[in-house]
Amino acid sequence: MTATRVLVLNSGSSSVKYQLLDMRDSSRLANGLVERIGEQSSRLKHTPLATGGESRERTGPIADHDAALKAVAEELAKDGLGLDSPELAAIGHRVVHGGKHFTQPTVIDGAVLAEIERLIPVAPLHNPANLTGIRTATALRPDLPQVAVFDTAFHTTMPEAAARYAIDVETADAHRVRRYGFHGTSHAYVSRATAKLLGKAPEEVNVIVLHLGNGASASAVEKGRCVDTSMGLTPLEGLVMGTRSGDTDPAVIFHLARVGEMSIDEIDTLLNKKSGLVGLCGDNDMREIRRRIDEGDERAKLAFDIYIHRLKKYIGAYYAVLGHVDAVAFTAGVGENAAPVREAAMAGLGSLGLAVDDGLNAVRGDEPRLISPAGARVAVAVVPTDEELEIATQTYALVKR
Repeated sequence: MTATRVLVLNSGSSSVKYQLLDMRDSSRLANGLVERIGEQSSRLKHTPLATGGESRERTGPIADHDAALKAVAEELAKDGLGLDSPELAAIGHRVVHGGKHFTQPTVIDGAVLAEIERLIPVAPLHNPANLTGIRTATALRPDLPQVAVFDTAFHTTMPEAAARYAIDVETADAHRVRRYGFHGTSHAYVSRATAKLLGKAPEEVNVIVLHLGNGASASAVEKGRCVDTSMGLTPLEGLVMGTRSGDTDPAVIFHLARVGEMSIDEIDTLLNKKSGLVGLCGDNDMREIRRRIDEGDERAKLAFDIYIHRLKKYIGAYYAVLGHVDAVAFTAGVGENAAPVREAAMAGLGSLGLAVDDGLNAVRGDEPRLISPAGARVAVAVVPTDEELEIATQTYALVKR
């Protein structure tokens, strides 16, 4: 029997998202979420997609990631999809930070684990949780290939002119300070899906990808390769996000420390968790912000205007970087669902060949679609992202060789 199934794990500090796929046809067999790990109110929601059955929920204390994955294995086994199945080819793990070293999906061994651990200082919120998930899954199935798929990998093709910050080279190299970029799995998937939507190969098109969720990032993709992206050393840089500030004068940090007498940890919390849309208007849900705008809320309107202004700046910058643009693709929760964001982002950019058709933009759907007017010089598209499928595809391609 040929093993064709891949289990995708996305381990957070107190959660595990998972999806089981059959790579013969990329079909979903099951998915779920374990949240609030380590608390008395832990919750596991499991959906057996292969059988079309209803979702099942378990509540009660789940002590750690080991217990969480064992609980996931139990739920999968109820559907005949257990981790001990000979049809399981590999487990693919989302790893947020791979630094410069990891440019491709990688079978995990001791040296890989050590490097992921060595990168913790530049990804303190994510890499430790990713490591926990890897170690737990390895303990449960030590005979199975465990594959790391890195959020940063797609962006490693950036030229040094885009990746380096203009600070002292020796200092930057000593502390690995450079632009790494994130959401790379999504940017890779969406850029290829956009090319397919246009009926072309990825190597034939230049695409600006706008991944707009609670976290948000933009990328300039030239002939299938990333040449610039908005997030940097960490996911804090770039676009206005749900709770993150995005681009800020670095001297703001010095000012807040000296004049505001704030600690480094307080400033870190401010910029990562109390800024962006929530800092500007108290809400980070775009639906709620639009509702408030419709009711005449000026603070919500200003937050929206700042969000769009930053987005337009990046669209213009990446248009200049690429020189020629075939498509702009909106993806992720806000990008896929918030028609007013897409409309506002494209407004006034007609001289660049960018526009949306009001009717097409208003249509909701789960499939990639064009929302630009017929005959537009540059295609504007909505392309739902599928990071789990991308991770599974990369994982299976590596282990089936």
